[in-house]
Amino acid sequence: MTAKEQMRLAIVGAGPAGIYAADILLKTERDFDVAVDLFEHLPAPYGLVRYGVAPDHPRIKGIVNALREVLDAGNIRFFGNVHFGRDITLADLQQHYHAVIFATGAVTDAPLVIPGIAAPESYGAADFVSWFDGHPDVPRSWPLQAREVGVIGNGNVALDISRILIKHAEDLLPTEIPDNVYQGLQQNPIETLHVFGRRGPLQVKFTPLELRELGEVRDVDMVLNPADFELTDDHLESLKNSNKQVLVMSRIFGQWLQTQQQREAGELPRASRRLVFHFWSKPVAIETDAAGHVTGIKIERTRPDGTGGVIDTGEFTVVPVGAVYRAVGYFGSALEQVPFDELRGVIPNNAGRVVTAPGSDEQVPGMYATGWIKRGPVGLIGATKSDARETLEGLLADWQEGKVWQPQRPEPEAIEQLLTARGVQYTDITGWHQLDAHEISLGEAAGRERIKVVPRAEMLDISRAD
Repeated sequence: MTAKEQMRLAIVGAGPAGIYAADILLKTERDFDVAVDLFEHLPAPYGLVRYGVAPDHPRIKGIVNALREVLDAGNIRFFGNVHFGRDITLADLQQHYHAVIFATGAVTDAPLVIPGIAAPESYGAADFVSWFDGHPDVPRSWPLQAREVGVIGNGNVALDISRILIKHAEDLLPTEIPDNVYQGLQQNPIETLHVFGRRGPLQVKFTPLELRELGEVRDVDMVLNPADFELTDDHLESLKNSNKQVLVMSRIFGQWLQTQQQREAGELPRASRRLVFHFWSKPVAIETDAAGHVTGIKIERTRPDGTGGVIDTGEFTVVPVGAVYRAVGYFGSALEQVPFDELRGVIPNNAGRVVTAPGSDEQVPGMYATGWIKRGPVGLIGATKSDARETLEGLLADWQEGKVWQPQRPEPEAIEQLLTARGVQYTDITGWHQLDAHEISLGEAAGRERIKVVPRAEMLDISRAD
Protein backbone atom coordinates (compact mmCIF):
# COMPACT_ATOMS: atom_id res chain seq x y z
CA MET A 1 0.00 0.00 0.00
CA THR A 2 1.24 3.49 -0.79
CA ALA A 3 1.37 6.36 1.69
CA LYS A 4 -1.25 8.27 -0.31
CA GLU A 5 -3.88 5.58 0.03
CA GLN A 6 -6.48 5.81 2.73
CA MET A 7 -8.11 3.06 4.75
CA ARG A 8 -11.80 3.75 5.20
CA LEU A 9 -13.05 1.87 8.26
CA ALA A 10 -16.59 1.43 9.53
CA ILE A 11 -17.15 0.60 13.21
CA VAL A 12 -20.61 -0.61 14.21
CA GLY A 13 -21.22 0.33 17.83
CA ALA A 14 -20.23 3.63 19.48
CA GLY A 15 -19.70 2.37 23.00
CA PRO A 16 -16.31 2.17 24.72
CA ALA A 17 -15.18 -0.80 22.58
CA GLY A 18 -15.88 0.97 19.30
CA ILE A 19 -14.56 4.36 20.38
CA TYR A 20 -11.38 2.91 21.87
CA ALA A 21 -10.74 0.91 18.69
CA ALA A 22 -11.07 4.06 16.58
CA ASP A 23 -8.83 6.05 18.89
CA ILE A 24 -6.08 3.41 19.04
CA LEU A 25 -6.09 2.99 15.27
CA LEU A 26 -5.81 6.71 14.64
CA LYS A 27 -2.92 7.00 17.10
CA THR A 28 -1.06 4.00 15.66
CA GLU A 29 2.10 4.79 13.72
CA ARG A 30 1.50 3.97 10.04
CA ASP A 31 2.40 5.07 6.53
CA PHE A 32 -1.16 5.54 5.23
CA ASP A 33 -4.18 7.65 6.10
CA VAL A 34 -7.20 6.37 8.03
CA ALA A 35 -10.81 7.61 8.03
CA VAL A 36 -13.19 6.16 10.62
CA ASP A 37 -16.99 6.29 10.64
CA LEU A 38 -18.83 5.15 13.79
CA PHE A 39 -22.36 3.80 13.38
CA GLU A 40 -24.66 3.56 16.40
CA HIS A 41 -28.31 2.47 16.54
CA LEU A 42 -29.02 4.94 19.36
CA PRO A 43 -29.07 8.70 18.76
CA ALA A 44 -26.37 9.20 21.44
CA PRO A 45 -22.92 7.64 21.78
CA TYR A 46 -21.16 5.87 24.70
CA GLY A 47 -23.20 2.66 24.71
CA LEU A 48 -22.70 0.75 27.97
CA VAL A 49 -21.46 3.83 29.81
CA ARG A 50 -24.68 5.72 29.11
CA TYR A 51 -27.17 2.84 29.08
CA GLY A 52 -25.61 -0.06 30.96
CA VAL A 53 -24.11 1.28 34.19
CA ALA A 54 -26.00 2.45 37.27
CA PRO A 55 -26.24 6.27 37.33
CA ASP A 56 -24.83 6.55 40.86
CA HIS A 57 -21.30 5.56 39.82
CA PRO A 58 -19.25 8.79 39.99
CA ARG A 59 -16.16 7.16 38.47
CA ILE A 60 -18.07 6.66 35.22
CA LYS A 61 -17.77 10.42 34.62
CA GLY A 62 -14.04 9.98 34.03
CA ILE A 63 -14.71 7.36 31.36
CA VAL A 64 -17.29 9.61 29.69
CA ASN A 65 -14.81 12.46 29.62
CA ALA A 66 -12.19 10.25 27.98
CA LEU A 67 -14.66 9.02 25.35
CA ARG A 68 -15.84 12.58 24.70
CA GLU A 69 -12.27 13.72 24.05
CA VAL A 70 -11.89 11.01 21.40
CA LEU A 71 -15.09 11.93 19.59
CA ASP A 72 -14.45 15.66 19.86
CA ALA A 73 -10.97 15.39 18.33
CA GLY A 74 -12.59 15.86 14.92
CA ASN A 75 -11.08 12.88 13.09
CA ILE A 76 -13.97 10.44 13.64
CA ARG A 77 -17.43 10.80 12.13
CA PHE A 78 -20.39 9.71 14.25
CA PHE A 79 -23.62 8.45 12.66
CA GLY A 80 -26.23 7.92 15.38
CA ASN A 81 -29.74 6.47 15.02
CA VAL A 82 -28.51 4.15 12.26
CA HIS A 83 -29.59 0.50 12.57
CA PHE A 84 -27.24 -2.05 11.04
CA GLY A 85 -29.24 -4.51 8.99
CA ARG A 86 -32.06 -2.04 8.38
CA ASP A 87 -30.75 1.46 7.64
CA ILE A 88 -27.39 0.20 6.45
CA THR A 89 -26.43 -3.32 5.40
CA LEU A 90 -23.27 -5.36 5.12
CA ALA A 91 -23.39 -4.92 1.35
CA ASP A 92 -23.52 -1.15 1.86
CA LEU A 93 -20.42 -1.25 4.03
CA GLN A 94 -18.59 -3.31 1.43
CA GLN A 95 -19.41 -0.63 -1.14
CA HIS A 96 -18.06 2.23 0.97
CA TYR A 97 -15.34 0.86 3.26
CA HIS A 98 -12.30 -1.38 3.27
CA ALA A 99 -13.34 -3.13 6.49
CA VAL A 100 -15.78 -3.13 9.38
CA ILE A 101 -15.23 -3.72 13.08
CA PHE A 102 -18.29 -4.89 14.99
CA ALA A 103 -18.38 -3.53 18.53
CA THR A 104 -22.04 -4.11 19.36
CA GLY A 105 -21.49 -5.49 22.85
CA ALA A 106 -23.80 -7.81 24.76
CA VAL A 107 -27.07 -6.21 25.79
CA THR A 108 -29.50 -9.06 26.48
CA ASP A 109 -29.73 -11.37 29.48
CA ALA A 110 -28.06 -14.75 29.53
CA PRO A 111 -30.65 -17.49 30.10
CA LEU A 112 -31.27 -19.10 33.48
CA VAL A 113 -33.08 -22.39 32.95
CA ILE A 114 -34.98 -23.21 36.13
CA PRO A 115 -38.72 -23.84 36.71
CA GLY A 116 -40.81 -20.70 37.08
CA ILE A 117 -38.27 -18.35 35.49
CA ALA A 118 -40.88 -17.15 32.97
CA ALA A 119 -43.29 -15.92 35.64
CA PRO A 120 -44.52 -12.35 35.07
CA GLU A 121 -42.64 -11.01 38.11
CA SER A 122 -39.36 -12.59 36.99
CA TYR A 123 -37.14 -10.04 35.27
CA GLY A 124 -33.78 -9.89 33.53
CA ALA A 125 -31.16 -7.49 34.83
CA ALA A 126 -30.47 -6.11 31.36
CA ASP A 127 -34.09 -4.99 30.95
CA PHE A 128 -34.13 -3.33 34.37
CA VAL A 129 -30.82 -1.58 33.72
CA SER A 130 -32.16 -0.28 30.40
CA TRP A 131 -35.18 1.13 32.21
CA PHE A 132 -33.36 2.93 35.01
CA ASP A 133 -30.72 4.23 32.57
CA GLY A 134 -33.38 5.78 30.34
CA HIS A 135 -32.91 3.63 27.24
CA PRO A 136 -35.20 5.06 24.56
CA ASP A 137 -36.48 1.69 23.34
CA VAL A 138 -37.95 0.31 26.58
CA PRO A 139 -41.22 1.17 28.36
CA ARG A 140 -41.26 4.32 30.51
CA SER A 141 -42.60 2.48 33.58
CA TRP A 142 -41.48 -0.51 35.64
CA PRO A 143 -43.66 -2.72 37.89
CA LEU A 144 -42.19 -2.03 41.34
CA GLN A 145 -44.81 -3.63 43.59
CA ALA A 146 -43.11 -6.27 45.77
CA ARG A 147 -42.04 -5.68 49.36
CA GLU A 148 -39.75 -8.74 49.30
CA VAL A 149 -37.49 -9.01 46.22
CA GLY A 150 -34.83 -11.52 45.17
CA VAL A 151 -31.73 -10.93 43.03
CA ILE A 152 -29.93 -13.95 41.60
CA GLY A 153 -26.23 -13.36 40.96
CA ASN A 154 -23.03 -12.30 42.69
CA GLY A 155 -21.46 -10.03 40.07
CA ASN A 156 -21.23 -6.26 39.66
CA VAL A 157 -24.50 -6.09 37.73
CA ALA A 158 -26.28 -7.89 40.57
CA LEU A 159 -24.98 -5.27 43.00
CA ASP A 160 -25.89 -2.43 40.63
CA ILE A 161 -29.52 -3.47 40.38
CA SER A 162 -29.62 -4.29 44.08
CA ARG A 163 -28.41 -0.80 44.93
CA ILE A 164 -30.99 0.85 42.68
CA LEU A 165 -33.79 -1.34 44.05
CA ILE A 166 -32.96 -0.77 47.72
CA LYS A 167 -31.97 2.91 47.62
CA HIS A 168 -34.43 5.62 48.52
CA ALA A 169 -35.36 7.49 45.35
CA GLU A 170 -34.34 10.91 46.68
CA ASP A 171 -30.79 9.65 47.16
CA LEU A 172 -30.54 9.23 43.38
CA LEU A 173 -31.44 12.85 42.60
CA PRO A 174 -27.78 13.98 42.42
CA THR A 175 -27.33 11.58 39.49
CA GLU A 176 -28.57 11.85 35.90
CA ILE A 177 -31.48 9.50 36.59
CA PRO A 178 -34.41 10.27 34.25
CA ASP A 179 -37.52 11.82 35.75
CA ASN A 180 -39.75 8.87 34.88
CA VAL A 181 -37.36 6.53 36.71
CA TYR A 182 -37.24 8.78 39.77
CA GLN A 183 -41.03 8.90 39.86
CA GLY A 184 -41.21 5.11 39.54
CA LEU A 185 -38.68 4.47 42.30
CA GLN A 186 -40.53 6.84 44.62
CA GLN A 187 -43.41 4.34 44.59
CA ASN A 188 -41.17 1.34 45.30
CA PRO A 189 -42.58 -0.43 48.43
CA ILE A 190 -39.51 -2.65 48.92
CA GLU A 191 -38.62 -3.57 52.49
CA THR A 192 -36.21 -6.50 52.06
CA LEU A 193 -33.92 -7.44 49.18
CA HIS A 194 -32.40 -10.94 49.07
CA VAL A 195 -29.23 -11.54 47.02
CA PHE A 196 -28.45 -15.17 46.16
CA GLY A 197 -25.14 -16.72 45.11
CA ARG A 198 -24.30 -20.40 44.81
CA ARG A 199 -20.70 -19.87 45.95
CA GLY A 200 -19.28 -18.49 49.16
CA PRO A 201 -18.53 -14.90 50.22
CA LEU A 202 -14.86 -15.22 49.23
CA GLN A 203 -15.74 -16.34 45.68
CA VAL A 204 -18.02 -13.53 44.60
CA LYS A 205 -17.49 -11.83 41.23
CA PHE A 206 -18.08 -8.25 42.25
CA THR A 207 -15.27 -5.87 43.12
CA PRO A 208 -14.44 -4.41 46.55
CA LEU A 209 -15.46 -0.97 45.32
CA GLU A 210 -18.94 -2.21 44.35
CA LEU A 211 -19.31 -3.95 47.70
CA ARG A 212 -18.19 -0.89 49.65
CA GLU A 213 -20.61 1.37 47.71
CA LEU A 214 -23.46 -0.96 48.58
CA GLY A 215 -22.65 -0.71 52.26
CA GLU A 216 -22.78 3.09 52.09
CA VAL A 217 -26.43 3.20 50.97
CA ARG A 218 -28.46 5.23 53.46
CA ASP A 219 -31.08 3.65 55.72
CA VAL A 220 -30.37 0.06 54.67
CA ASP A 221 -29.16 -2.70 56.98
CA MET A 222 -26.71 -5.25 55.55
CA VAL A 223 -27.70 -8.69 56.80
CA LEU A 224 -25.35 -11.69 56.69
CA ASN A 225 -25.61 -15.28 57.87
CA PRO A 226 -22.60 -15.95 60.14
CA ALA A 227 -22.78 -19.65 59.18
CA ASP A 228 -21.89 -18.70 55.59
CA PHE A 229 -18.48 -17.58 56.81
CA GLU A 230 -17.77 -20.77 58.73
CA LEU A 231 -17.63 -22.96 55.62
CA THR A 232 -14.03 -23.10 54.46
CA ASP A 233 -11.32 -25.34 53.01
CA ASP A 234 -7.70 -25.04 51.91
CA HIS A 235 -8.70 -23.39 48.61
CA LEU A 236 -10.68 -20.66 50.36
CA GLU A 237 -7.96 -20.08 52.93
CA SER A 238 -5.47 -19.71 50.09
CA LEU A 239 -7.72 -17.12 48.42
CA LYS A 240 -7.96 -15.12 51.60
CA ASN A 241 -4.19 -15.11 52.06
CA SER A 242 -3.08 -14.54 48.46
CA ASN A 243 -5.70 -12.37 46.80
CA LYS A 244 -5.76 -8.72 47.89
CA GLN A 245 -9.28 -8.13 46.57
CA VAL A 246 -10.60 -11.12 48.47
CA LEU A 247 -8.85 -9.87 51.61
CA VAL A 248 -10.46 -6.43 51.25
CA MET A 249 -13.92 -7.91 50.73
CA SER A 250 -13.42 -10.22 53.70
CA ARG A 251 -12.73 -7.18 55.85
CA ILE A 252 -15.85 -5.41 54.54
CA PHE A 253 -17.97 -8.44 55.38
CA GLY A 254 -16.33 -8.57 58.80
CA GLN A 255 -17.29 -4.96 59.47
CA TRP A 256 -20.87 -5.66 58.42
CA LEU A 257 -21.06 -8.68 60.73
CA GLN A 258 -19.82 -6.57 63.62
CA THR A 259 -22.40 -3.86 62.86
CA GLN A 260 -25.08 -6.53 62.62
CA GLN A 261 -24.19 -7.85 66.07
CA GLN A 262 -24.40 -4.34 67.51
CA ARG A 263 -27.78 -3.83 65.86
CA GLU A 264 -29.12 -7.13 67.18
CA ALA A 265 -27.89 -6.21 70.65
CA GLY A 266 -29.85 -2.97 70.50
CA GLU A 267 -26.72 -0.81 70.39
CA LEU A 268 -27.58 0.57 66.92
CA PRO A 269 -30.96 1.51 65.44
CA ARG A 270 -32.52 -0.57 62.68
CA ALA A 271 -32.99 0.87 59.16
CA SER A 272 -36.26 0.90 57.25
CA ARG A 273 -34.91 -1.46 54.57
CA ARG A 274 -32.75 -4.60 54.63
CA LEU A 275 -30.41 -6.24 52.14
CA VAL A 276 -29.87 -9.92 52.95
CA PHE A 277 -27.00 -11.92 51.41
CA HIS A 278 -27.55 -15.64 50.88
CA PHE A 279 -24.23 -17.33 50.07
CA TRP A 280 -23.88 -21.07 49.36
CA SER A 281 -27.43 -20.77 47.98
CA LYS A 282 -28.18 -22.19 44.54
CA PRO A 283 -31.56 -21.12 43.09
CA VAL A 284 -33.30 -24.20 41.70
CA ALA A 285 -36.84 -22.88 41.04
CA ILE A 286 -39.05 -19.83 41.17
CA GLU A 287 -42.11 -20.69 43.26
CA THR A 288 -45.46 -19.46 41.97
CA ASP A 289 -49.09 -19.54 43.10
CA ALA A 290 -52.07 -21.01 41.25
CA ALA A 291 -52.28 -17.89 39.07
CA GLY A 292 -48.60 -18.15 38.10
CA HIS A 293 -47.35 -15.20 40.16
CA VAL A 294 -44.04 -15.30 42.01
CA THR A 295 -44.23 -16.26 45.68
CA GLY A 296 -40.66 -17.32 46.46
CA ILE A 297 -37.27 -18.66 45.40
CA LYS A 298 -36.41 -22.27 46.15
CA ILE A 299 -32.73 -22.66 46.91
CA GLU A 300 -30.45 -25.61 47.54
CA ARG A 301 -27.68 -25.25 50.05
CA THR A 302 -24.18 -25.83 48.64
CA ARG A 303 -20.77 -26.26 50.23
CA PRO A 304 -17.17 -25.87 48.98
CA ASP A 305 -15.59 -28.80 47.14
CA GLY A 306 -12.00 -27.85 47.97
CA THR A 307 -11.03 -26.83 44.43
CA GLY A 308 -13.00 -23.62 43.95
CA GLY A 309 -16.30 -25.24 43.02
CA VAL A 310 -19.36 -26.19 45.03
CA ILE A 311 -21.20 -29.39 45.92
CA ASP A 312 -24.97 -29.68 46.25
CA THR A 313 -26.06 -30.77 49.72
CA GLY A 314 -29.67 -31.79 49.05
CA GLU A 315 -30.88 -29.28 51.64
CA PHE A 316 -33.66 -27.08 50.26
CA THR A 317 -35.50 -24.04 51.53
CA VAL A 318 -37.87 -21.43 50.07
CA VAL A 319 -37.33 -17.72 50.62
CA PRO A 320 -40.60 -15.76 50.16
CA VAL A 321 -40.34 -12.99 47.52
CA GLY A 322 -42.81 -11.28 45.24
CA ALA A 323 -40.37 -10.49 42.41
CA VAL A 324 -37.14 -11.95 41.07
CA TYR A 325 -34.29 -10.37 39.09
CA ARG A 326 -31.68 -12.56 37.43
CA ALA A 327 -28.21 -11.09 36.95
CA VAL A 328 -26.36 -14.14 35.66
CA GLY A 329 -24.57 -12.47 32.77
CA TYR A 330 -25.18 -10.72 29.47
CA PHE A 331 -25.48 -12.27 26.03
CA GLY A 332 -24.68 -10.89 22.57
CA SER A 333 -27.19 -10.56 19.73
CA ALA A 334 -26.86 -11.83 16.18
CA LEU A 335 -26.37 -9.33 13.35
CA GLU A 336 -27.79 -9.76 9.88
CA GLN A 337 -25.43 -11.59 7.49
CA VAL A 338 -22.74 -11.83 10.18
CA PRO A 339 -21.63 -15.22 11.58
CA PHE A 340 -22.82 -15.84 15.14
CA ASP A 341 -22.07 -18.31 17.90
CA GLU A 342 -25.47 -19.19 19.36
CA LEU A 343 -23.97 -20.93 22.39
CA ARG A 344 -21.62 -18.16 23.50
CA GLY A 345 -23.48 -15.13 22.15
CA VAL A 346 -20.47 -13.79 20.25
CA ILE A 347 -19.31 -13.29 16.68
CA PRO A 348 -16.92 -16.23 16.06
CA ASN A 349 -13.39 -14.93 15.54
CA ASN A 350 -9.71 -15.66 15.78
CA ALA A 351 -8.03 -12.81 17.67
CA GLY A 352 -10.65 -10.41 16.32
CA ARG A 353 -10.74 -11.67 12.73
CA VAL A 354 -14.26 -12.90 12.03
CA VAL A 355 -14.45 -16.54 10.91
CA THR A 356 -17.24 -18.37 9.09
CA ALA A 357 -18.40 -20.44 12.07
CA PRO A 358 -17.44 -21.28 15.67
CA GLY A 359 -14.25 -23.31 15.69
CA SER A 360 -13.48 -22.54 12.06
CA ASP A 361 -10.16 -21.18 10.80
CA GLU A 362 -11.72 -19.76 7.65
CA GLN A 363 -11.57 -15.99 7.88
CA VAL A 364 -14.32 -13.74 6.51
CA PRO A 365 -12.45 -10.97 4.64
CA GLY A 366 -12.98 -7.41 5.80
CA MET A 367 -14.87 -8.28 8.99
CA TYR A 368 -13.54 -7.89 12.54
CA ALA A 369 -14.90 -7.81 16.09
CA THR A 370 -13.90 -6.23 19.38
CA GLY A 371 -15.30 -5.92 22.90
CA TRP A 372 -17.97 -8.16 24.38
CA ILE A 373 -19.33 -9.26 21.00
CA LYS A 374 -15.83 -10.63 20.37
CA ARG A 375 -14.97 -12.31 23.68
CA GLY A 376 -18.19 -12.42 25.68
CA PRO A 377 -19.36 -10.21 28.57
CA VAL A 378 -16.29 -10.50 30.78
CA GLY A 379 -13.91 -7.87 32.05
CA LEU A 380 -14.36 -4.22 32.94
CA ILE A 381 -14.59 -1.34 30.48
CA GLY A 382 -10.85 -0.73 30.53
CA ALA A 383 -10.19 -4.24 29.20
CA THR A 384 -11.61 -3.20 25.85
CA LYS A 385 -8.42 -1.28 25.07
CA SER A 386 -6.16 -4.34 24.99
CA ASP A 387 -8.93 -6.20 23.21
CA ALA A 388 -9.05 -3.54 20.49
CA ARG A 389 -5.28 -3.61 20.03
CA GLU A 390 -5.38 -7.32 19.25
CA THR A 391 -8.16 -6.84 16.69
CA LEU A 392 -6.36 -3.91 15.08
CA GLU A 393 -3.17 -5.93 14.72
CA GLY A 394 -5.06 -8.35 12.51
CA LEU A 395 -6.74 -5.57 10.55
CA LEU A 396 -3.47 -3.75 9.88
CA ALA A 397 -1.75 -6.94 8.80
CA ASP A 398 -4.60 -7.72 6.41
CA TRP A 399 -4.48 -4.16 5.04
CA GLN A 400 -0.80 -4.47 4.26
CA GLU A 401 -1.44 -7.75 2.46
CA GLY A 402 -4.46 -6.41 0.57
CA LYS A 403 -6.86 -8.84 2.29
CA VAL A 404 -9.63 -6.29 2.74
CA TRP A 405 -12.61 -5.08 0.75
CA GLN A 406 -12.15 -2.94 -2.35
CA PRO A 407 -14.95 -0.35 -2.05
CA GLN A 408 -16.56 1.05 -5.19
CA ARG A 409 -17.70 4.28 -3.48
CA PRO A 410 -15.06 5.19 -0.88
CA GLU A 411 -15.60 8.97 -1.05
CA PRO A 412 -16.70 10.32 2.38
CA GLU A 413 -19.89 12.00 1.18
CA ALA A 414 -21.26 8.82 -0.40
CA ILE A 415 -22.44 7.28 2.87
CA GLU A 416 -24.21 10.50 3.87
CA GLN A 417 -25.94 10.57 0.50
CA LEU A 418 -27.02 6.95 0.94
CA LEU A 419 -28.53 7.52 4.39
CA THR A 420 -30.27 10.71 3.26
CA ALA A 421 -31.71 8.98 0.20
CA ARG A 422 -33.16 6.27 2.47
CA GLY A 423 -34.74 8.84 4.77
CA VAL A 424 -32.59 7.88 7.76
CA GLN A 425 -32.71 10.59 10.42
CA TYR A 426 -29.13 10.14 11.52
CA THR A 427 -27.43 12.25 14.16
CA ASP A 428 -23.85 13.48 14.19
CA ILE A 429 -21.34 14.88 16.68
CA THR A 430 -22.87 18.34 16.48
CA GLY A 431 -26.27 16.86 17.22
CA TRP A 432 -24.90 14.96 20.20
CA HIS A 433 -23.40 18.19 21.54
CA GLN A 434 -26.85 19.79 21.27
CA LEU A 435 -28.51 16.92 23.12
CA ASP A 436 -25.76 16.86 25.72
CA ALA A 437 -26.12 20.60 26.37
CA HIS A 438 -29.91 20.27 26.53
CA GLU A 439 -29.75 17.51 29.15
CA ILE A 440 -27.33 19.55 31.24
CA SER A 441 -29.63 22.59 31.03
CA LEU A 442 -32.58 20.45 32.18
CA GLY A 443 -30.52 19.40 35.16
CA GLU A 444 -29.44 22.94 36.00
CA ALA A 445 -33.07 24.09 36.03
CA ALA A 446 -33.85 21.38 38.60
CA GLY A 447 -30.67 21.85 40.63
CA ARG A 448 -29.20 18.64 39.27
CA GLU A 449 -26.16 17.82 37.17
CA ARG A 450 -28.15 16.39 34.25
CA ILE A 451 -31.56 14.97 33.39
CA LYS A 452 -31.56 12.48 30.55
CA VAL A 453 -33.94 12.84 27.64
CA VAL A 454 -35.54 9.42 27.20
CA PRO A 455 -37.93 9.30 24.18
CA ARG A 456 -36.09 8.61 20.93
CA ALA A 457 -38.21 11.08 18.97
CA GLU A 458 -37.38 13.86 21.42
CA MET A 459 -33.68 12.96 21.29
CA LEU A 460 -33.80 13.21 17.48
CA ASP A 461 -35.67 16.52 17.51
CA ILE A 462 -33.06 18.07 19.76
CA SER A 463 -30.08 16.52 17.97
CA ARG A 464 -31.28 17.46 14.48
CA ALA A 465 -32.48 20.98 15.28
CA ASP A 466 -30.93 23.63 13.04
